[in-house]
Amino acid sequence: MNLKETTFSRTKIYNGRSLNFYVDTIVLPNKKLATREYTEHPGAVTVLPFIDKKNIVLVKQYRYPVRKITYELPAGKLSYNESLKKCVQRELIEETGFKASKIKKLISFWPTPAFSTEVLHIFSATGLKPVKSNPDEDEFLEKIIIPFETALKWVKNGKIKDSKSIIGILFWKMFNKNI
Repeated sequence: MNLKETTFSRTKIYNGRSLNFYVDTIVLPNKKLATREYTEHPGAVTVLPFIDKKNIVLVKQYRYPVRKITYELPAGKLSYNESLKKCVQRELIEETGFKASKIKKLISFWPTPAFSTEVLHIFSATGLKPVKSNPDEDEFLEKIIIPFETALKWVKNGKIKDSKSIIGILFWKMFNKNI
């Protein structure tokens, strides 16, 4: 069975700093027309930084869309033509004040493929050395160091609600027994 949808026409309705918004008319497999609304996103990275074999770094910050303080793995949007590992290192320094000697790719996924082109790449980082942090001008966050086992408990009890952080923490627990 053919499931592919093809573009009939595309309209960019917003050109943003981080996202672009589109409304496309598409041709369905049955040849009828339909509409798809979606965001175009450059992709992002997130990193599970280990201070040592038992402790990780999270960031605590206020997220305006949900109007709540969140606990998350450090993360950030890719810049144009930036490599994934360079982005990981940049975001780690900006948000936590640590630089990693070893960065390892864990998994890539689409957070919301129904309405966004974003691909999120999760990495682990070890061999952390303190450096001067450099958060973005509009970014206010606090780094916290907690045991990995505590992060697992926070996922289970709902204190960590951020999907990329949940996926990164649970992926590590399931598939990476040793750092």
